[in-house]
Amino acid sequence: MPLIGFDNSYTRLPERFYAPAAAASASEPFMFAFNEPLAKELGLDVALLKREGAALFSGNLKPDDAANVALAYAGHQFGHFVPQLGDGRAMLLGEVTTPDGRHVDIQLKGSGPTRFSRNGDGRAALGPVIREYIVSEAMHALGIPTTRSLAAVTTGDAVYREQAQPGGVIARVAASHIRVGTFQYFAARGDEEGVKLLADHVISRHYPELRGEEDRYIRLFEAIAARQAALIAKWMGVGFIHGVMNTDNMAISGETIDYGPCAFMDAYSATKTFSSIDRNRRYAYANQPGIGQWNLARLAECLLPLFGDVQEEAMEKANAALRTYGERFQAEWLKVMRAKLGLVREREDDLKLIQSFLSLMEEGEADFTLAFLRLTAAAGGPSADFELADRELRGEFNAPDAAQIWLDGWRHYLEGDSISPEDRKALMQKANPVYIPRNHRIEETIRAAVDDGDFSLFEALNRVLARPYEQQAGFERYKAAPLNHEIVPRTFCGT
Repeated sequence: MPLIGFDNSYTRLPERFYAPAAAASASEPFMFAFNEPLAKELGLDVALLKREGAALFSGNLKPDDAANVALAYAGHQFGHFVPQLGDGRAMLLGEVTTPDGRHVDIQLKGSGPTRFSRNGDGRAALGPVIREYIVSEAMHALGIPTTRSLAAVTTGDAVYREQAQPGGVIARVAASHIRVGTFQYFAARGDEEGVKLLADHVISRHYPELRGEEDRYIRLFEAIAARQAALIAKWMGVGFIHGVMNTDNMAISGETIDYGPCAFMDAYSATKTFSSIDRNRRYAYANQPGIGQWNLARLAECLLPLFGDVQEEAMEKANAALRTYGERFQAEWLKVMRAKLGLVREREDDLKLIQSFLSLMEEGEADFTLAFLRLTAAAGGPSADFELADRELRGEFNAPDAAQIWLDGWRHYLEGDSISPEDRKALMQKANPVYIPRNHRIEETIRAAVDDGDFSLFEALNRVLARPYEQQAGFERYKAAPLNHEIVPRTFCGT
């Protein structure tokens, strides 16, 4: 029987959509992480993959039914258009159909050079592999659409960046790997047939309800925009900063993709960036919704010929959909933030209250996650210790008196709601995580694995992050904000 059983719809598109690829051999592959629950969810043979996973997910074992292709795409990188990018360090193994009927890709990232590598070695260092595995699985546990991590291996070979580092490969699962930049690749070449073929493939794969509709292409754009609005609102709700929101890193499926210099905020700042290459703060925390709209505008430019024969009418349809994105994002963000503040009925002053808490956090240099966690405790309940809850919340701010004034005002604002304090607290607990993949804990994990070959911290961190909304006894260190000497101010692509 086949090792996985691939079906490969993407390779039934014309050959200009991809290039054949072959993984570089790994001298000593070792599978240090295997996501057994995900494998079961995908309907894969867990026992077989435990035996053969190191060979398969390093690229050494090449199934006969695998696609083994690198996908072509272009992209705007920090606002500058590059007409050809493509999978320079990744290879699509193939597609599988899950027991519940979903169609997903399995891709190797860091498996070696492809036709799109642009003189790169196509490999990944172990550190970025660990970061992507941890953060993508944490995002899933937080309830945020994301690519998933099926397995990770060390290759036994060194890769060279500033210095020699151990190599790794991650096996990534995605609804697909089609990006805004994929459409840009064909549009930049004047290949309207390619744009249409790709749009029809995306409809079939991700938006089948649109098949056969006369206005299916503008409705496709609207559906993609709606998913992006909801996705970015959820990012904002957990303090996530993608770090490199180029159009080639924006998935048409509405999943978070490409965890390079990503990070979660500690102390709140609207202008916070971590990425070492984002020197102008283009992808700062508060800029993410606007960048989402900018990226969608680039997608609209590609799809414009499909919106109608009259250019003015097509442009008006595109602009109307882009305006709707802004409205949809605001609605999605308000929904996320109302849940975090325990606001159970929509009121005109909700936005003012939300913004005042964010301003208080920024001025008070409060930890984003812990401030909301302390606020959750302050919601009350029959066994609530309000004095303790208030003291702990005040302790998160360097202006504790201002925090207490806001807290008193918040409680006054909630008066009259037809919900008990314990029910409000329960709702807030579902919106405010206890644990996030904090930068300093990820770096600690990477250092242990890279320097000492010790994956115990990696395993412990993943266990904690799998239940982010639950208090877990004995894991207080994973909840705590970094001390001054532990702060990680910069993150790097590393691949």
